[in-house]
Amino acid sequence: MGSPHPKHPGVVVFDHPLIQHKLTYLRDQTTSHRPFRALLYQIAGLMVFEVTRGLPTREVEVRTPVETTRGVKLSAQITVVPVLRSGLGMAEGILEMMPEARVGHLGLARDERTLQPTVYLRRLPKDLDAGPVILVDPMLATGGSASEAVHILRSAGATDLRMICLVAAPEGIARMRRDHPDLTIYTAAIDRQLNEHGFICPGLGDAGDRMYGTV
Repeated sequence: MGSPHPKHPGVVVFDHPLIQHKLTYLRDQTTSHRPFRALLYQIAGLMVFEVTRGLPTREVEVRTPVETTRGVKLSAQITVVPVLRSGLGMAEGILEMMPEARVGHLGLARDERTLQPTVYLRRLPKDLDAGPVILVDPMLATGGSASEAVHILRSAGATDLRMICLVAAPEGIARMRRDHPDLTIYTAAIDRQLNEHGFICPGLGDAGDRMYGTV
């Protein structure tokens, strides 16, 4: 479903036809907030299968209606951390697949003049080192907010950290490779560039505004 990008080490791009089909509708400016939310939710649910490949498991005994057999269960505490507010829609899709996961919240706002992130909310579990942490943010643009989010999560104890986004700009990827070279980024697309306002081109607009109808 996903494969490492030859020009961007540490980035896995999902080329699955169903994900790309749904991403096309997300890009379409005529897609209103209700289907936009649903598409965001669905894509995240599809992406999480690859993102969680290799999660630690333990063998257990289970009784079927016919006999006793062996199976596996996840052996570590998984934490999903969306960046507010646009990350919430993707987090819900992930939680549909992993309802046992915990949820932390990070509120990061980008100053449109300086393009630098400011933290306005931080609610995280105390033991982030108890298992994998999945950072969720639909857009990786300049990389400033994502890099700050990773710094926060690692300072809070996260040791197994991975990031999911819908669309990434080369500038944001370069920033993340410079600041966090060991972080794996999962995305549905690497777009062309940022414009002079720091927005991804072609992108899909402001994900939060389009998701909640505040355009």
